[in-house]
Amino acid sequence: MGACVSTAVAVRAYLAWCRIDKGLSANTLASYEFDLKRFSEYLESPGTPRSGASGYDAATVRAYVDSLYADGLSSRTIARHLTTLRNYFLYLVREGLIECDPTATLNAPRHLKSLPHLLSREELVRLLESPDLSKPLGLRDRAMIELLYASGLRVSELCALETGSVDLSLGLATITGKGNRQRVTPVGSQAIRWLEGYISSGRPALLKGRASRYLFVSARGTRLTRQGFWKLLVNYGKQAGIFRGLTPHVLRHSCATHLLEGGADLRSVQTILGHADISTTQIYTHVITRQLRETIDRHHPRN
Repeated sequence: MGACVSTAVAVRAYLAWCRIDKGLSANTLASYEFDLKRFSEYLESPGTPRSGASGYDAATVRAYVDSLYADGLSSRTIARHLTTLRNYFLYLVREGLIECDPTATLNAPRHLKSLPHLLSREELVRLLESPDLSKPLGLRDRAMIELLYASGLRVSELCALETGSVDLSLGLATITGKGNRQRVTPVGSQAIRWLEGYISSGRPALLKGRASRYLFVSARGTRLTRQGFWKLLVNYGKQAGIFRGLTPHVLRHSCATHLLEGGADLRSVQTILGHADISTTQIYTHVITRQLRETIDRHHPRN
């Protein structure tokens, strides 16, 4: 690290570059900031071994990774921390603030890809029927859960939807995803029906004459947050007898899996989910593998 540039200044410059030049989402930026803050605190702690003046050397970074293991973090979380550091150091090299990347010789911890947690069709029905439809909030929540499952949205994408983003007549929604990339995704007929009901009666009752560009609003007329939707989904899960592991992402996983089970191809699912790389979508190939296994068991003469 250049002698005239502190770690705090370098981190702020890197995060600004990620936001402005790369257009990364607020969630990704928050994750990077959290990881780099932890690394900075490690460098500043009294017992930190340092081989160089700045602490930006392979030995110190390796010791930092070892400390993450000692703190009991999972290999997946440690791999994320290491990815954050790699991207940060590559930026510093490109800007001429350090000479070489201290993570170049470090290997990411190996971890098995766990299959995503899913809801059965019966669980989904119970979950969808949990909101109280006699209340405006219930109409909103039913519409949100229907849309989340129908189109496989991320919760941040769902909460950021504006009124002009959904064309109910065409059954399409314009989604702004990670890196501000936009995609157009279809909306199923059931989700359209519940959105129409929410927009015609539930949303005006919540706004009470107030204006909002956001589609889904709170009882105060403000935009519903990711955290707010997460909490209400967990409560509905308990009402439906789903007590563990229910998150908005579970509905996204369930959408993708049920599409593949219904015959959709992997490329179509990639487009619907907004994955930039097909390798991200390939976690769902366990569905195709299971279907092939069942086909062989059912039709092969030697089975």
